[in-house]
Amino acid sequence: MTAHCDLTDFEWSVIQPLLPTKVRGVKRVDDRRVLNGIFWRLRTGSAWADIPRRYGPHTTCVNRFNRWRKAGVWGRIMEAVSMAYDGEIEMIDSSSLRVQQLAAAGQGNGRGPGRPGKTDPVAWIARAAG
Repeated sequence: MTAHCDLTDFEWSVIQPLLPTKVRGVKRVDDRRVLNGIFWRLRTGSAWADIPRRYGPHTTCVNRFNRWRKAGVWGRIMEAVSMAYDGEIEMIDSSSLRVQQLAAAGQGNGRGPGRPGKTDPVAWIARAAG
């Protein structure tokens, strides 16, 4: 079962060639499914453990996200997707949303329950390209 926000065939054709191909140990879980799980988590801001089962184990998504972040894969993906859409794409990260929420509520630094700090992984993907 696929969700309406999962990668399209076009998006997958742009991203797939950029992914690492070395397999360490056990055969790797389907990259497209894992990416859809990672993107689901980034879109929703939910906890990693809340990733729907259709995307596989949440630990696989977390591990792959962190491993690819360290390897610079996210920066290559962001650049390729941006080029594929010929600059016709707009992206925001969680810091933009948080600033708007805090400004509307007249609140301070954004810390506290439900208010992520600077290490929130939701913002990492946008910062990885920088």
